[in-house]
Amino acid sequence: MAGFDVDLFVIGGGSGGVRAARIAAGHGAKVVIAEEYRMGGTCVIRGCVPKKLFVIGSHVHDEIEDAGGFGWTIGQVAFDWRKLVANKDKEIARLEAAYTSNVEKSGARVIKARAVLEDAHALRLSNGETITAKHVLIATGGAPNHGPVIPGIEHVISSNEAFHLPELPRRIVIQGGGYIALEFAGIFAGYGSDVTVVYRGDNILRGFDEDVRTHVRAEMEKRGITILTGCTITSVDKHGEGFTSHLSSGSSIASDKVMFAIGRHPNVANLGLEKTGVAISPTNNGVAVDAWSKTSVPHIYAIGDVTHRINLTPVAIREGHAFADTVFGNRPVQVDHATIPTAVFSQPEVGTVGLTEAEARAQFSHVDIYKTTFRPIKATMSGRDTRILMKLVVDGVSDRVLGCHIVGEAAAETIQAVAIAVKMKATKADFDATVALHPTAAEELVTMRTPTARHVRQAAE
Repeated sequence: MAGFDVDLFVIGGGSGGVRAARIAAGHGAKVVIAEEYRMGGTCVIRGCVPKKLFVIGSHVHDEIEDAGGFGWTIGQVAFDWRKLVANKDKEIARLEAAYTSNVEKSGARVIKARAVLEDAHALRLSNGETITAKHVLIATGGAPNHGPVIPGIEHVISSNEAFHLPELPRRIVIQGGGYIALEFAGIFAGYGSDVTVVYRGDNILRGFDEDVRTHVRAEMEKRGITILTGCTITSVDKHGEGFTSHLSSGSSIASDKVMFAIGRHPNVANLGLEKTGVAISPTNNGVAVDAWSKTSVPHIYAIGDVTHRINLTPVAIREGHAFADTVFGNRPVQVDHATIPTAVFSQPEVGTVGLTEAEARAQFSHVDIYKTTFRPIKATMSGRDTRILMKLVVDGVSDRVLGCHIVGEAAAETIQAVAIAVKMKATKADFDATVALHPTAAEELVTMRTPTARHVRQAAE
């Protein structure tokens, strides 16, 4: 380490950066990690963890409604938004402290400051320090997009602010059709808000299987959420405490809050990257990296959302661990970014892994589809109008299960287990040979015997 203050300097204290710092320190490296805001990053502080807590709480209203079908009489109930936010903040503070403590226990040093690259090895911190590092890891994550500047954009909130609203909005308009927009639509609707979703495309959840997109939309609309597609918000007017969103379709919507959830961008600005020669990918505007998470500068690496590859917390953690093992543990590891399960904690919930039907048909000559929708056993007593979707995409030649798509309660929990089988290249025969666990919804995955559709790609003339 001659000539350098530390072996590794990590910029960003999110899940990926923290994992890299801990593992590198465990391998004996001298490590510093700098975080300008709060340890834990997007996922812990203003992303998946508080989002899931809000989602869980928003389900309670349904449970109360469904209880009557099972013989329960529940009296008057009340919901306190401020108490929810306060309890969430308490849990997030506990997790932040745990993240900091775990890093420090590993032997790494935590600095609560912004770090900027002065040159290829030197970093200047907002607390006045300058530290030189043999290796640098960029793990600064991403931030919400607000899209093109429109009149009234200053009135629009993002998911960041949604976690800290002083009151539950009686009416809210959410622009976007992906994970974050639909998850917050379900959250606010569950707590009693009147929710309208505005999305520019022809249907929500772009990139997901078409059956999933159709099913989720129908189920959300059953729950009273208005979904307007093929249009965008062109301006937002403020009237006292309320707002009017004007749409490209010519209509307008009055609400108490307007939220944009139209994607996220990598946090690459004002890091000093231009001083080091670190290249930005022209295709996704993230830090360009190779399969080892190495940037265009050999000793500078980048992981997680700042690379804009697959923006999922477990992916960032896996990339951080692989980096530390490769560079400091003498155990070269590349992360396999194929066949990664994902979930949308919308209402209903989505769990998916592998190829969509359209992707499979484009890649394989023969594709068999096994699909079913059914009423969950709970709904037979509660009377709730809802159906579960389960779908398997199978290579008709090798019998390998290429994809699995679930919409319904516990879809995420189910898909985590199914992902193991799909990752192992299990066949439909393997699924069929597995004895069903009854009565469960997931048993449908091993009892579907006849394809609902079969597609044979015709050879080009």
